[in-house]
Amino acid sequence: MFRNWRIGSINGALLATYFIPAWIMVAFNIFVAPVHGLYERPSVAVALFLSDQLQMSGMSTVRAAWLLALGRLTVVAFLAIYLALLAIPRTRRSGSSDEALGIALAIGSLISFASMVMASKVGEMAALRLHATELLLLLGAAVVLVIERPAPAPKTVDVTNTAPLALEQAELLHNG
Repeated sequence: MFRNWRIGSINGALLATYFIPAWIMVAFNIFVAPVHGLYERPSVAVALFLSDQLQMSGMSTVRAAWLLALGRLTVVAFLAIYLALLAIPRTRRSGSSDEALGIALAIGSLISFASMVMASKVGEMAALRLHATELLLLLGAAVVLVIERPAPAPKTVDVTNTAPLALEQAELLHNG
């Protein structure tokens, strides 16, 4: 059953099992109560940065919170697509599901890096550790994805060394 699984496939699946529930809960909390959800631990650095450094108004902060939740849900959607494609053996072997994982890694890394920078600016050390850990997880998966390539397709038969087939020879006298 596990003959055609690559390390990158397993790594991506494990990454998805962490990020899908964690980021769905954060996004759901932001959608239900934008200000309260933004000031919870996974997003508190963003909230403090927006209110202290950028001095955003209440409605602008709510819009930024919704944008953050939408970005997290986009990453979750691409990870779910990756898991769905990973369930098909042919796409898993050929590495066709890696595109969805790559998009999720790129957007997720951007969100985690920006959140980590915001956490360092406002001095929120717990959020800094959380976002740095998430960023390292995402970058590690990206390195494995780039380095490990799928197995090459089987090589085709070279037909130049074979004898001519009987059907290729002239059968009629006027074709000679």
